[in-house]
Amino acid sequence: MSALSPRYPEAEARSILLMLCGEMLGTKSYTHLIEPSYTVDPSREADLEEALARLREGEPVQYVLGKATFFGRDFRVGPGVLIPRPETEQLCEMALSACREMSNPAVLDLCTGSGNIAWTLALEHPGARVVGVDKSPAALAFASGQPFDVPEPPRFIRADILADPEGLPAGEFDLVVSNPPYILESERRMMRDNVLCYEPEEALFAPDEDPLLFYRAVARWADAVLRPGGKIFAEINETLGLSAKALMEDFGFHNVLIIKDFYGKDRFVSCCKLQ
Repeated sequence: MSALSPRYPEAEARSILLMLCGEMLGTKSYTHLIEPSYTVDPSREADLEEALARLREGEPVQYVLGKATFFGRDFRVGPGVLIPRPETEQLCEMALSACREMSNPAVLDLCTGSGNIAWTLALEHPGARVVGVDKSPAALAFASGQPFDVPEPPRFIRADILADPEGLPAGEFDLVVSNPPYILESERRMMRDNVLCYEPEEALFAPDEDPLLFYRAVARWADAVLRPGGKIFAEINETLGLSAKALMEDFGFHNVLIIKDFYGKDRFVSCCKLQ
C-alpha cells in the first residue's frame, strides 16, 4: 500500500491493490491470512510491476484493468471514455422502473459514453429498443464493443447533442435518459489528478457561464423525439437541481421532480412530456 499512499487514503489504496491482485493474480482479500506463505508467480511479476507503475502515476485502476463494474457487469473502459460511477446505477433503476410499464420501450441515451446505461437497459429489459448517442469516436468504440449478448443490442450513433437533433424519428421514443457533462469548470480544484489527468474533459465539464448548457440540449432533443407522455431521466450536478427543474418546466415538461441519490444529494431530474 505504501506505493499508492502518496495518492490515496490508506483504505482506498488497500481496496485498489486488492482489486488489482484479484484480477491479475486471482487472490482474495483474505489470501494473506489463510496462505501466509503465498508468493507471486515469477511469470506475473513484470505485469504486476507495470500495473503498479501506472497506478503510482495516478492512472485509474479501471483503466489499468481495462474494465469497470456497473450494475453487476464488467464494462470495457480505457482512455477516452468516462468511468461509470455508482450513482448512475440509480439513474438506470429509475429508467428501468419506467420501462417495466411498457412492453417494448424505445429509449434514447444521450451522452452514452461507454454505453453502460444503454447496455444495462437493453440487458435488464429484453425487448427495449435502445439508441445511444455520443460525439466521441473513442467512446462509441467502447460502447459498441462491450462484451454482452442480447437479442436486440443497443444501436450507437455519432452526434453532438449541442447541435440540432437529426436522423432520429420525431415522437418515436418513450424515454430519454442522460448523464451529460455537469461538473463546473470552477469545481476542477476539488477533483483528483487521477480524474483530471486521465478521464476525458468533454465528458466531465460544463462551462461556469452556462452550467445548464447540456440540460438545455437534452430538453431540446427530448422535446423533438419523445412521444406524448414520454419521460426524461437525467443525472445532474447537486448544485443545479432547482435550475434544472426550472429549465425543464420552461420547455413545457410537467411533473418535474428532483430526486436525491443515496448520499442525500440532489442528483437526478425526471419529468414527462405533455400528452
